This record gives sequence, C-alpha cells and structure tokens, in this order.
Amino acid sequence: MRSGKLRVRRLGRGRGFTYVAVLIWAALIGIGLAVTGDVWHTTAQREREDELLFIGEEFRRALNSYYESSPGAQRFPLSLAALLKDERYPTVRRHLRKLYVDPMTGKAEWGLVRRPDGGIVAVHSLSTARPLRVANFRASQDEFAGKRRYSEWMFRAEAGGIVIAVPPGGGTGVLVVPPPATLPAPR
Repeated sequence: MRSGKLRVRRLGRGRGFTYVAVLIWAALIGIGLAVTGDVWHTTAQREREDELLFIGEEFRRALNSYYESSPGAQRFPLSLAALLKDERYPTVRRHLRKLYVDPMTGKAEWGLVRRPDGGIVAVHSLSTARPLRVANFRASQDEFAGKRRYSEWMFRAEAGGIVIAVPPGGGTGVLVVPPPATLPAPR
C-alpha cells in the first residue's frame, strides 16, 4: 500500500511540471506568432508599395501617351476614363488597359493633379500612411526619396514641361505651372 501512495505523489509532482512546460511552450508560440505577424505585415506592405510604383508608372505612361498623341493642340485628359478609351479618334485608342485600384487604400479612387484647364497631369495615392521605402528608387522615381506619405508619391507626366509645386512639408495644396510655351509673353 505504501508504494501506491508514493506513486500517486510522483504523478502529482509530474503534472505540475507538465503544466509549467505547457505554459512556457504556449508563451513561446505566442511570441513566434507575433514576430511572424510583424514580418508578414511588413512583407505585405512592401508588396503593395511595389504594386503602387508599377501602377503609378502605368498612369505616367498613359498620361504621356495621351498628351503626345493628341490630334491638333496637345492636351491632357479631363478624366481617367479618357485614358481607357480615347474618343478623339474614330477608332478605339487605349492608353491604359484598365483603371487600377490603389493598392494602399484598396479603392479605385486616386488623387488627381490638374492643370488650370482641367487636364490631369499627375496621379497619386490618397493614403496618408508612412512608406517603408524612402530611398533606392528607380531613376524616374527619385523624387519620391524622403517622402513621408504615399500621397506625396506623384506620378506625373513628363510631356508638356509640367512643373508641380508642392508646399514645403507636404500639404494638400498643389500648384501646376503650365509649360513655358503656353505662358503669356511679357509686355
């Protein structure tokens, strides 16, 4: 009988150790999942940034194409839909395959920078989140270096000598200066 009591006592002590080991194991798994979640979130944001850079370049090319292929006087589109189907020609002419969704906001809405005549000269995300990438951009995207928000990444047309002035420190005010050829001559 005595050996039976000892046996029960040893099982009780073993169960306490097992309980502590399970708690430590659960804590380690929780820490591992937290680290994995952070890595996944960062990776997902980098992928969305890359997608934004690709889509922005597509818009930039489409704006340039629309301007440079203008019959008569060159001008920029009045809407993004005009990039999908250019109605200035009798046949269908497309400068953009589709209107992309902003990968940073998940919406099809984009920030537009317009000339005084209403023509769209630049497109940007409406996201005010901080970008992970702040350097090492391609040559055509060097102007994005050091920007604090995705909304400051403006994909502007190079055609037509467009100059976009943004107030210091960002802000929402944007001034589009017409190309020198369209400025009135001084008197």
